[in-house]
Amino acid sequence: MADEPTLGEVVRRLEHVHLDLKEDFRGLGGRLDSKVSMERYQLEQQAGQERERLLAERVRALEEAREKERQEAEDERRRAADRRRADRRLLFTALVAPVLLIVLQVYLNSQGAGA
Repeated sequence: MADEPTLGEVVRRLEHVHLDLKEDFRGLGGRLDSKVSMERYQLEQQAGQERERLLAERVRALEEAREKERQEAEDERRRAADRRRADRRLLFTALVAPVLLIVLQVYLNSQGAGA
């Protein structure tokens, strides 16, 4: 009979098992409380997808605005180059052509005066 536990030891062992079970159930309850419901998970997923969509739209809008600005700058550069060409033509007609006409008149006058 020395191998069998006494009644006090059995009670202590049962109390220890009872405390272990309590701790296990408390841990299980904590784990269950930390779980997210499927509805909430789906709502969070939809909200994340919506944020991604809005961000993609914003990036696309920024890219389009930059492309538009680049195109406008290119158009302005072309217009400025066209204006410079027109100014050169105007300069030629306003300065060089009258000088050539004067030279022609002087030449013609000198030819006519010599005859």
